[in-house]
Amino acid sequence: MYRLLFAQVLRRFDAETVHHLTIRALRVLSLAPVVKRRLYQSLAPRDEALRIQAFGVHFPSPFGLAAGFDKDAGCVEALAAFGFGHVEVGTITAHAQPGNPRPRLFRLVSDHAIVNRMGFNNRGAQQAARRLRRPRSLPVVVGVNIGKTKVIPEELAVRDYVASARKLAPLADYLVVNVSSPNTPGLRDLQAVELLRPLLKEVLRAAGRTPLLVKIAPDLADEDIDAVADLAVELGLAGVIATNTTIGREGVSPAEAAGAAETGGLSGRPLKARSLEVLRRLRARVGDRVTLVSVGGVEDVDDVWERLLAGATLVQGYTAMIYEGPLWAWRINRGLSRRLRRHGYKSIGEVVGRVGGQRRRAIP
Repeated sequence: MYRLLFAQVLRRFDAETVHHLTIRALRVLSLAPVVKRRLYQSLAPRDEALRIQAFGVHFPSPFGLAAGFDKDAGCVEALAAFGFGHVEVGTITAHAQPGNPRPRLFRLVSDHAIVNRMGFNNRGAQQAARRLRRPRSLPVVVGVNIGKTKVIPEELAVRDYVASARKLAPLADYLVVNVSSPNTPGLRDLQAVELLRPLLKEVLRAAGRTPLLVKIAPDLADEDIDAVADLAVELGLAGVIATNTTIGREGVSPAEAAGAAETGGLSGRPLKARSLEVLRRLRARVGDRVTLVSVGGVEDVDDVWERLLAGATLVQGYTAMIYEGPLWAWRINRGLSRRLRRHGYKSIGEVVGRVGGQRRRAIP
């Protein structure tokens, strides 16, 4: 039903307009406690075998929603009601900013991908903090993804991140330093270890007891991935999230070439292979000393299963929800439960890093 709706109606409208309408609908749902609770009872993961612990936080499922959808922490409960095991909000900056000029979000339908150059459009850390302080009627694990305010020069980037961390870390189950978006000038330069080390040290102090992770780009050279992995171990980070969007266009079909030529970050199916490659490299480098969160090109239960086998404790998605609809997370959780039993595992934790990421397709 949803795929028909997308093909006949939604794809005819501007992608960002549809996104904003979806956010508004979810916010309305958040104000309807009876409906929200009914959805949660029907769609949220309840299989005890799916529960997993990462950096001291208990997750009802390893599959969650990546940052980029709920930029201002406005609908975390509604998203949890649709089955996500955690919701990562943001990217949030210390100061409110409008982001880049529109249009800035483009669908590549035949590739199940999108290109975005949003530019961290959000209402700022103070507004997000007010929303995160509101009492919740549903249990939901919330990660907060923070980035650099565009107008802040690189030499003041540490102060900018710390300002966000101080406001948001006490309200988050985990905090993510985003230095890997391609849509803020100079941001990716902060992935260089000589710049990243002092940044992460100061944010670690500001975060206090809140677990801190760093999110990296798929476009890093292998030696730079190793350097970030070593730094994560050195500083005692809770985890690494791999990967953000790519500035590359490898894997994009010729039919989508015009859209893919737009500047900005590419996400979705074409990112699948590189994201998995980065995950495997990180796992080989850090083992289980640092929690790995895999995101990029995740479309179905096969992809989630493959990332778990490759060493990811948590898996995230976002782009595929545009094409698969609101029951996407519920279907993945149901598929994970069935697969655990088919392979004789008692818990999802037994799968993590099991066979080095060799792909296993399920029998329908």
